[in-house]
Amino acid sequence: MAHRHDRRDTGRARSAALTLLLAALAMTGCAPAVPATDKMQHDRPRPTIVSLNPCLDAILVEIAAPGQVLALSHYSRDPASSSIAPEVAARHRFTGGSAEEVIALRPDLVLASIFLPAPTRRALEAAGLKVATFGSPTSIAQSAAQVREVARLARREGAGAALAARIAARPAPPPGPAPRALLWQPGEITAGEATLIAQLLREAGFASHAAARGLGQADRVSLEQVLADPPQVLLIAGDEAGQRHPVLRAGLPGTHIARFDPRLLYCGGPTIPRARARLAAIRAAAIRQP
Repeated sequence: MAHRHDRRDTGRARSAALTLLLAALAMTGCAPAVPATDKMQHDRPRPTIVSLNPCLDAILVEIAAPGQVLALSHYSRDPASSSIAPEVAARHRFTGGSAEEVIALRPDLVLASIFLPAPTRRALEAAGLKVATFGSPTSIAQSAAQVREVARLARREGAGAALAARIAARPAPPPGPAPRALLWQPGEITAGEATLIAQLLREAGFASHAAARGLGQADRVSLEQVLADPPQVLLIAGDEAGQRHPVLRAGLPGTHIARFDPRLLYCGGPTIPRARARLAAIRAAAIRQP
């Protein structure tokens, strides 16, 4: 029994000595270094964020503080589909979207689509992570509101307000009649009228060729239909065989044909000003064409 008490006394003495040593080191500014990963997390702007959605990626790279975004979605890694410039995307790390990867990064906030799988969300929240989900805006106003909400969560309200103002700043209506335009999307389908891109087309001074023909969201338009009933402006955003046919390269009488980058279709947010600029350029060229 005496031997046990000796060992306990010795342990208490060592613990007390260690406590005094740490206190002394802290007072002299020589406290043991925090592990590098913990220190990096501590030094980053708060909240730290991981995004699992490419459209939210595009907003974050515009409004977040340097170092605040721990990772983007893997979708933004592909230049063919990303709404982010490759050189901007290259500054960030990516995840494949698994809960394990995200939890390992220990973000304060995870941004994701409303279609985030329920098991993934449960795993993230069980690990103590805050998860916020967003849908796809179908109007300019909804997109601006989404930017402001993402900025609020990121505590970057000022940057969010500036981006939202750029999105909401509609250009003056272009003069002259509205040419009938058909936006021929990937898969040879049309856009419905209750979509963000349809609103941008109207804003740019185009009338909808698809709506005039009774076509709605995701209705297919074949090359034969285009040739039989050509619009005044054909915006080709797809790469199907019909959309690359030589007859289109040769041109159609009375139709202005222009390529429209499909990456301008995927998201709202900072994509909207770029889509506006492209549509304005296409309309100006179409008006000039005899």
